[in-house]
Amino acid sequence: MAALTSTSITQAGVLASASAVSASDTIAESQFGATGVVLRVINGNAAADTVTITDPTLTAMGSAATNPTIAVANGTTKSIFVPRSAINATTGVATVAHSTTATVTYELYRA
Repeated sequence: MAALTSTSITQAGVLASASAVSASDTIAESQFGATGVVLRVINGNAAADTVTITDPTLTAMGSAATNPTIAVANGTTKSIFVPRSAINATTGVATVAHSTTATVTYELYRA
């Protein structure tokens, strides 16, 4: 498990620097912008990467919520919005899992 680090985009722009993903990554609340973060997944693998964002909330009846999954096809890049509601109130982090990790990298931007 790795703690992801975000970057703020400025009017002058930022240089993108991708880092490797883990099977299970976390994003600390301090890395979030006012509305969330944008997770840019760059999949250089020959297989698709299924990204799962853990939903820490409960349904009205107290059951665990359904975790959203996003498919990032092999050889493609996809930007995914992760809202502040993904932050677990107990741990203070949002959890993002990847089905594929080899040659899959990320960039994380405050939103």
